[in-house]
Amino acid sequence: MAWHCNGVTNQEMVAKLKSAGIIGSDKAEDAMLAIDRGKYCHESDPYLDKPRKIGYNVTISAPHMHAYALTMMTEQLSRKGAHALDVGSGSGYLTACMAHMVGSGGLVVGLEHIPELVEDSRKNVELDRPDLVQDGRIKFVVGDGRLGHEADGPYDAIHVGAAADSLPETLVSQLAPGGRLLCPVVAIQGFQRYQDFVQVDKNPNGSITTKKLMQVMYVPLTDAKAQLANLN
Repeated sequence: MAWHCNGVTNQEMVAKLKSAGIIGSDKAEDAMLAIDRGKYCHESDPYLDKPRKIGYNVTISAPHMHAYALTMMTEQLSRKGAHALDVGSGSGYLTACMAHMVGSGGLVVGLEHIPELVEDSRKNVELDRPDLVQDGRIKFVVGDGRLGHEADGPYDAIHVGAAADSLPETLVSQLAPGGRLLCPVVAIQGFQRYQDFVQVDKNPNGSITTKKLMQVMYVPLTDAKAQLANLN
């Protein structure tokens, strides 16, 4: 069902994602209605349920993946004063959805290693939801996503929008007790190479629980030089 949740408008896209059971919480639905994907995806038909290019060899993920992520992080993002980190924030869309969910008093950091994308994401949010910037609940930082952003941690929720070669322990270390990290991780079985979407929970005692959710396909989590190597 996921790939059939296309819409002509943002509202239609969200309605189809909810009908398909992909949006699984009222707060995730509210966020995706409040943040207009069309303000962050500047190609034609921005509400199609597929990844779209945003430049610099990266994409904005398909809406169904954002819906899954927001649903699975709802509890963590709903905590009073929650801090969250969006690694590989790209267009700023998911960062803005997360910022809507944490509410006033919370903070979401969008971390991106391409300065031009950071500037684009700031502009996108200013055009769509300037209040998120004005009340200080969202900010964008240039940096290596593999290293996270310790300054504003620990985080109740961390989303990684690119596939890591192995579970990024540096990011796991920046989770708060009770926090959750979602990250695509490369897996190899025989001659087959694929990606698992992995959920990592830090238990109150500091122990870690991991769970493979589904197979996905994301761009690699790498440095800026490697990402831009084949840029035309």
